[in-house]
Amino acid sequence: MNLSQLGEFGLIDVLKKYAPASETVIKGIGDDAAVLSYNKSEYLLFTTDMLAEDTHFTRRMPPGGIGHKALACSISDIAAMGGWPTFAVVSIGIPQKMSVRFIKEIYKGMQHTALTFNVSIVGGDTVKTDKIMINVALLGLVEKRNLMTRDGAKAGDWVFVTGALGGSFKSGRHLKFIPRLAQARFLVEKFKPHAMMDISDGLAGDLNHILKAGRVGARLDYSSIPRNKGVSLSRALNDGEDFELLFTLPSIKAHSLMDWQARHKSFYFYPIGTITADVKEKINSKSFTHF
Repeated sequence: MNLSQLGEFGLIDVLKKYAPASETVIKGIGDDAAVLSYNKSEYLLFTTDMLAEDTHFTRRMPPGGIGHKALACSISDIAAMGGWPTFAVVSIGIPQKMSVRFIKEIYKGMQHTALTFNVSIVGGDTVKTDKIMINVALLGLVEKRNLMTRDGAKAGDWVFVTGALGGSFKSGRHLKFIPRLAQARFLVEKFKPHAMMDISDGLAGDLNHILKAGRVGARLDYSSIPRNKGVSLSRALNDGEDFELLFTLPSIKAHSLMDWQARHKSFYFYPIGTITADVKEKINSKSFTHF
């Protein structure tokens, strides 16, 4: 069997067998971040993201935006777990004849995002590569009472997203998106979602991760899915790189959230469907995978 037959997530399932974990690991591979023991009231969160030239960005794109995206992807993961980011290390692979100015602009983009979200960049590594590669490893913290995972969705829950979907890469929004940290902290403090993750690979594929983890199904109201201007339904479902939050709430809390939103309008949350008990009710997905 080769990688194209196994697929990205099939490969992850294989590699998990070779990942030892001590008793201090509360949750390992399989969510937006690992969850580790820390103190009596908080967990330590640990995530990493790698960006590859000509897959996640091109050299024709603004280098500051590339740097922003490199760090913001991981901040989005921490937000999806209900926490806040703290410390990062950044490793970069650089072609030998790469412009120093271009690399400096990448790091300036990261610096701006780090300052915005109170992240300290405390180290990393540099190596020679044929194309630009950027890897960020990010720590965060979350109160134990506020920890969010993918596996808590229950039949009857409403499914929500935090913003319009589709067309992110083509439009350049993937270089400018704002991690939904404020929305995530609001939700975990006030409404306690049953399940939450960020949308990186596409709504359809990422919702299926929640369904698989919770052993549930879902029905979407496709007409309610918020789409960016000029984006088809198929692209809203499958494009990815949106980095909006995807979460589920029990019906009574969903109604309360809608009532709150009608009064305040500081955040926007879009109900797009419901969770069902039928595990066969999956979402047809053509979302991005690496293999």
